[in-house]
Formats: sequence, C-alpha cells, structure tokens
Amino acid sequence: MTRFVLALMWSLHFLPARALAAVGSGLGTLLYLCARKRRAIALTNLQLCFPRLDRDARATLARRHFQALTRSLLERGLLWWASRDRLERLIRLEGVEHWRTARGQPVIFFAPHFVGMEVGGTRLLFEDAMITTIYSRQKNALLDAVFRRGRSRFTQAPIHARQDGVRPIVRALRKGVALYYLPDMDLGPRDALFAPFFGVRAATTTALGRIAAISGAVVLPCITRQLPGGGGYEVRIYPKWEDFPSADPAADASRMNAFIEERVREMPEQYFWVHKRFKTRPQGEPSPYERHVPAG
Repeated sequence: MTRFVLALMWSLHFLPARALAAVGSGLGTLLYLCARKRRAIALTNLQLCFPRLDRDARATLARRHFQALTRSLLERGLLWWASRDRLERLIRLEGVEHWRTARGQPVIFFAPHFVGMEVGGTRLLFEDAMITTIYSRQKNALLDAVFRRGRSRFTQAPIHARQDGVRPIVRALRKGVALYYLPDMDLGPRDALFAPFFGVRAATTTALGRIAAISGAVVLPCITRQLPGGGGYEVRIYPKWEDFPSADPAADASRMNAFIEERVREMPEQYFWVHKRFKTRPQGEPSPYERHVPAG
C-alpha cells in the first residue's frame, strides 16, 4: 500500500497545479466521508475551539479541512520530485526582510501545523540551504526514507530526529544553521505545561523558549497559506518576537498559542485539526476524544 500511494503521488505530480489541486480536494471529500476516527477527532477539536458554530457549520469546516489537507499531501509530491523552478513559481515568499535583519544571529522559524507547513520549510531553503528541521522517525522504513530524503532535498544541513533530543539542534544553531521548528503538537506532559488555546487548556511544549534561550536565537514566526485552486502557496515571515523568551515559561507558551489562534482564525480550514491537540489533560480530567461526537 505504501508503494502504491508513493507511486500515485509521483504520477500525479506531473499534473498542472490546478488539476492536482482539484484531485486533492475531491479525494479529501471522500476521505472525510470514510475516515471516521479522524473525522471525529477534527469535529471534537472544532467543537472545543469554535463552540458558537452549530453542528452543520462545524461539519462544513471539517470537510473543507480534509479537502485542504489531502490536497497538501498530494502536493507534497511536488516538494519531493518537482524542479526547483516549478516550486519557485508555485510558492511565494513574503517578509524576507525580517529574516535579513536577523542575519548573523541564530534563527528559529516558528512554523505551526498548518497544511502548508512542509511547503514553507522547502521554500526557505531556496534563500539559504543551511536550515535544519526536526522529524519523527516513521515505523515504515520506506516511508521514513522518503520523508527524510524529501526534507533534505534542498538543504546542506542534516535534519534531526525528535528522538535525538535538543543538543544537536542547539549546536547547529550556534554554528549558524537556522531551525525550522513546529512546536504546537500535544506530545504528552513531559516538558510541557497547560496554556490556553481557544480558551481550552492545552498541553504546550516549552521547548521553543528553552532552545531560544540556550542558543541565543531570535524567533521569527513563519506561516504558510494554501491558496485557492491551483494558486500554490504563500509563505510569510513575521517580524521577530521581541522579549522572547521571557522569564515566565507559562507566559511564553500562552503567547505562542495566542499567535497560532490569531492565524487559525484567518484560515480555520487549514489548521491541523485531525491531531488530538487536547489529548493530555490535567489530572482527573477525562479526554474529550472519549466522548461521543456527532458524525457531522
């Protein structure tokens, strides 16, 4: 099955961008109907984060998310096999001046889990090949090899497995290698505290502030937006965060979540709703994913 999916992605990457986007959106609708567990997770997240939306509105938003997500997964084939010229035509970069003002300092690109996150990391490499990232090793050896090759295709810096810890990352930052970092997933209670996300307490890693403090890095938020149809993507670098990290890890975690929340409200269908963002709960509080959620 893995070989079949990879072969399909390779074949589809030859399609024009508009056709590839249409195929991805169509398959996303089908996936929304068939993937019951992931659909339930997305609907639970949306119910927690957008309680004022009625059931039909949440279902519509969840369906649009599956369309955007599936499109992005197919378009990942472009990142793995398309030419650099084609990718530069499809991916627009804005705010690069904020990066230029930080040259000479260690840099962390804070990139939340929107559907275009992989696109953003690739586009930055066209400006400077010395960027690294962190990945989670896949249980499937073939998939792991493809993921690693895809992420390292345009970079001269080694990528790092999450299991290796932060020390190699800090050493790389001190040597002038920038870090493309995605810290907004629920990885359990270790090295995390509870900070509000859409008014819900969410286990939030404090690693962004700790790595920035140890390495002396500046933090540049970086958001990738999937454009309608075959319009490609827009990668935006925001101004560096002043006074980050602070002396208060809880305040830093809340600041990070508040920034993500603002961007989510701008394009709610593109955030990674199929992840169990609220699975780790304070002691004695049940998981929201254990409750029944309407099918939508």
